Amino acid sequence: MVQTKPHPVFAPWEDAKATPLIRAQNIRKTFGTFTAIEDLTLDIYEREFFALLGPSGCGKTTLMRVIAGFEAPTAGQILFGGKDITPLSPNRRPFNMMFQNYALFPHLSVWENIAFGLKREKMPKDQVAARVKEMLRLTHLEKFASRKPHQISGGQRQRVALARSLAKAPKLLLLDEPLGALDKKLRQETQFELMDIQERTGTTFIIVTHDQEEAMTVASRVAVMDEGRLVQVATPAGIYETPETVYVADFIGDVNIFEGNADPSSDDKVDIHYAEGSVPIHARMGERVSQGQRVFYAVRPEKIMVAAAPDPERANHARGRVIDIAYVGNISTYHVQLESGQMVSAQMTNARRLSRRDFTWEDDVWLSWTDTAGIVLTR
Repeated sequence: MVQTKPHPVFAPWEDAKATPLIRAQNIRKTFGTFTAIEDLTLDIYEREFFALLGPSGCGKTTLMRVIAGFEAPTAGQILFGGKDITPLSPNRRPFNMMFQNYALFPHLSVWENIAFGLKREKMPKDQVAARVKEMLRLTHLEKFASRKPHQISGGQRQRVALARSLAKAPKLLLLDEPLGALDKKLRQETQFELMDIQERTGTTFIIVTHDQEEAMTVASRVAVMDEGRLVQVATPAGIYETPETVYVADFIGDVNIFEGNADPSSDDKVDIHYAEGSVPIHARMGERVSQGQRVFYAVRPEKIMVAAAPDPERANHARGRVIDIAYVGNISTYHVQLESGQMVSAQMTNARRLSRRDFTWEDDVWLSWTDTAGIVLTR
């Protein structure tokens, strides 16, 4: 029998002895009376593809600029391999930054754009040529080497900017909304190219994005930010499946939020009374809650089944009427109004052709989900 090696698990943040490559320690950044970052501490490890995620104005780009050295923190330190680099200017840090607009030189060819930083460092010509050739091969741009930026597509320009950023072999690459200018299909393709390049080079990447899907696709860990603070730092699966707050649950993907009073039992189960006359939601407790405590229950649409009758094998059932249906090819999202008046989203895979769909507008349906499908939140 052939023995297969287990796939190595990459999780240095779980190793208490591991030293982070970058530590932003007690960072505070103010602009006049406005506080952009408030007492933030964050560890990022070598070879991570780390995402800073949040809405506009949450402080993610400011934090990236503080790490890069373009902004001096009002308080706190930036440590690199345990050494304080806060006083160092950007050009003295072993980092590189790839900007949203790519900042390519329009009069230079792809080859010359990639070589620009190497030439400025007075690298020998033969080494420059070898390094540029390696970067062209890494980013699949060999046949475009002699073209100018206006002669190639947006996705190719993005790869030129990436190749130029990686040419100097930085210990850390900072990417500020690098895929924002690309259309959706190209952006999705480029996400996987970025992941492949990051894995092959072993460079630590930090990406700033407001695109939840992008962060969840590329990152080893995601830091969700709000108003200059870290709300939660976890793997994409941890962020999605076990959010710690209503804000995170609501910000990442689609979710249904029920608010009600807790009625816990002794075996880590809790009933949530969310509407008068409605059967309570049966759930498992992630953290202890007290009798009558106001709690929130978050359950993702894909965890809820739509059927003509309640599923006896699922702990939770609610009756409602189909108000709207969003058909997006592989799935359909049903907006169902419960008898309590609350609107709930449920997603079903379109395994059957549209003409054979079971439910349509104004149909009465039953929603069913398990007691482990959702998560109980206290804030």
